[in-house]
Amino acid sequence: MHPMLRTVATSLAFLVVLFVSTASAESKPNVIFILLDDMGWGDFGVLHQNDSTHSKRHQTPMLDRMAAEGMQLRDHYCPAPVCAPSRSSLLTGVHQGHAVVRDNQFDKALEDNHTLATVMKAAGYKTWLVGKYGLQGATNGQDDDWTPADWPAYPTKRGFDEFYGYVRHRDGHVHYPAENWNLGDNELHRTPKQIWHNDQEVSKDLAKCYTTDLFAARSKDWIAKHVQSGSTEPFFLYLAYDTPHAALQLPSVAFPKGYGLDGGLQWLGKPGAMINTAVGTVDGYRHPDYTGKGWSDVEERFATMVRRIDHSIGDLLQTLRDLSIDKNTLVVVSCDNGPHHESYLRDVKDNRVNYTPQSFQSYGPFDGTKRDVWEGGIRVGTLAWWPGQVAAGSIDRSPSQFHDWMPTFARAGGIAPPARTDGVSLLPTLTGEGTQQQSQVYIEYFNGGRTPTYGDFDASKRNQRRRQMQVVFVDGYKGVRVDIQDHSQPFAIYDLKNDPKELHDLAGTGAKFAKLQKKMHDRVLQLRRANPSAPRPYDDVAIPAVNVSQQEGWTYDVYSGAFPYVPDVDELQPTTSGRSDELSVTGAKGAVRFRGVFVAPETGLYQVQLSTKSPTFARIHDAELIDADFGFDPGETYSTEIRLEQGMHPVTVTTLADGDVNVALEWKRK
Repeated sequence: MHPMLRTVATSLAFLVVLFVSTASAESKPNVIFILLDDMGWGDFGVLHQNDSTHSKRHQTPMLDRMAAEGMQLRDHYCPAPVCAPSRSSLLTGVHQGHAVVRDNQFDKALEDNHTLATVMKAAGYKTWLVGKYGLQGATNGQDDDWTPADWPAYPTKRGFDEFYGYVRHRDGHVHYPAENWNLGDNELHRTPKQIWHNDQEVSKDLAKCYTTDLFAARSKDWIAKHVQSGSTEPFFLYLAYDTPHAALQLPSVAFPKGYGLDGGLQWLGKPGAMINTAVGTVDGYRHPDYTGKGWSDVEERFATMVRRIDHSIGDLLQTLRDLSIDKNTLVVVSCDNGPHHESYLRDVKDNRVNYTPQSFQSYGPFDGTKRDVWEGGIRVGTLAWWPGQVAAGSIDRSPSQFHDWMPTFARAGGIAPPARTDGVSLLPTLTGEGTQQQSQVYIEYFNGGRTPTYGDFDASKRNQRRRQMQVVFVDGYKGVRVDIQDHSQPFAIYDLKNDPKELHDLAGTGAKFAKLQKKMHDRVLQLRRANPSAPRPYDDVAIPAVNVSQQEGWTYDVYSGAFPYVPDVDELQPTTSGRSDELSVTGAKGAVRFRGVFVAPETGLYQVQLSTKSPTFARIHDAELIDADFGFDPGETYSTEIRLEQGMHPVTVTTLADGDVNVALEWKRK
C-alpha cells in the first residue's frame, strides 16, 4: 500500500440515533461546578491561609468544611492564566492547543461544538448556567445594544436550558448590576450593567442586589424548585461567580443568619426586592473579622468579598442537605486563574487605588499571579464534594486540568464523553474505584506584560517578560518557557513535588534531562494544532515522527451502543476487535475505533481529506486531525493541512456505525 494514501469507498448511510444512557435517572448524580473568578490558590484557608505565617490572613470556614467532607485537588490547573480561555476550555473539554478561544480573546464566540451542557443534556440532565459567561461572540465593546438573538454563542445556543447572569465579560467587572457606583475608576466601572435571564434583560428589578448573593440565591431557588416539583431529572449547574475579581465592592448587609432552605440567602422574586439581602447600603458592609486591624481599605474589601463567597457556598451545600440530595450531588469548586491585582477604585482625588495579592499571599507558596504561567498563576484551588462517594478529608496530588471535567461529569452521568475531549475522567481519583488515567496538563498563552516584582517572588522571575508562554507536563516534571522566540528555545524543567516554588531548573543538568528536554519539545507539537487567531512561534514546525512497530492496515475495535456523538471509547469494552487493510468493517453497530500509522515519506506540508457517511473524529498523535462529528454533514468535504516530519505518525479514527463501515483518509504532499 502506498504510504501516502489509504482510501476506501463509502457505503454507510447516515443515521441519527437517540441515546439511552447506561444509568437510570435515579442513579445519576446531580453535578454542580462552581467557578470562582481570580481567587488564588492561597486564598483558600485549607490550602494556605490557615497555616500561613504571613502578617495578614483571612478565613474560609465553609470551604474548609467542604474540604474536610470531601477532597482537595492540590495540583489542579487552569487552561490559561486568564478568564476567557479558561472558561472556553472548561466548557468544551479541550486544552488550549485545541480551543477556539485562546489568549485574551474576551467575548469571542464559544465554538459551536460539544460543550459541558450539550453532553450533560445527552446524558439526560437539566442544564443551567448562573453567573458570568463572556463567550457570547462579539468584539469587545461592540455589542452594547445586542440581544440574545444577536449573540451567536449565547448560552442557550450552546446547550444550556436556562441562563441567568452577565453575558459580556466586562459587565462582570462590577457587582451591583442595577447601581451607579461613584467610586469606580472609570465610567465603565461606575454605571449599571445588564443581567439576562434567557431572552429577557432583568437588571431594572435588581436594586441593591450584590452578584455573589444574587447568583447563589438564584441557584438555590432553581435547585429547590426542581427537587420540590418531584422531578427525577438530574441537573447540571454551572455557577460562575464574578467575584472576587475586578472591582472590590462590598455587600450591602451582613450575610443572613443560617444556611439552607430556611436560612441564608433567599430568592424573593419581587422587583426591587429580588433577594433578601437587597437592603442596606450599597457597598457598605465589611466583615467584622477584618476591621479594626489596621488593614487598608482594599484589604478589608477583598477579605470581605472572599468571606461572602465562602458563606454562599456553605449556604448552597446546606440546601443540598436540606433537600436530601447531598449524597447524590457531586460539587466541584475551582478558579479560572491565579489572583488578580486590580481594585477598579478611585480615591477622593480621583487617583486609581491599587490592590496587590501580596496582602494575603493569595498566590500561596508559589511565584506568579494572574497572566503568569508560574505556579501562582495557573495552579488553582480546587475541592470536590460528594458525600458517600468522595472520601472525607482526602487529598489528591496528581496533576489534572479543566478539560478533565467534561469526561468526569459525562462518566458520572453514565455516558461516554465526545472523542474530541483532551481530558480523562477523574472519577477513579474522586471515588477510589477503578484505575486513574494520567491527565495531560498543557498551557499556551500570550500576554504582553511582565511578572510582578514582588519581594517574595524569586529574583529570576521578577519583572520577567511574559509574551509567548507554554507549559507541558511530561514524566512527572513541569516544562515551562516564557518569551518564546522560536521552537528551539529550551524549557525550564522543574520537579514540583520537591520544588513547588520553581527555584531549581533541572534543564541541562544531565543526560536524563537532555532526553526529557527533547521529549517536551516533541510533545508540545504532537498534542496541539495551530489557530490563526493566536499565532505561535512554533506553529510551522513539523510534527515529530515516532518509532512504532508498523503493520500494514488498521486494527479496529467495535463498541456496541447507541451514541449521540462520536464517543471517547478509552473506558469502554469492545465487543469485537480485528484487523483490516482499509478503514472498513462489516456489520458494526455503535462505534468503531481504527488505529494505524501514516508514514510520511518526507518532511513537509500534507493535505488530508476525510470521506465518511457518518460522524467521525480523527487524531494524529494526540492532536486533532479532522473533526467531522458535531453538526456532521454527509455532503461536506472534511479536510485539513498539517506539517509532518518524515517518518511514522500514529493515527486514530473513531466513527459511528450502523452496519458496514467504510471511511477514507487521503494524504497528499503539498
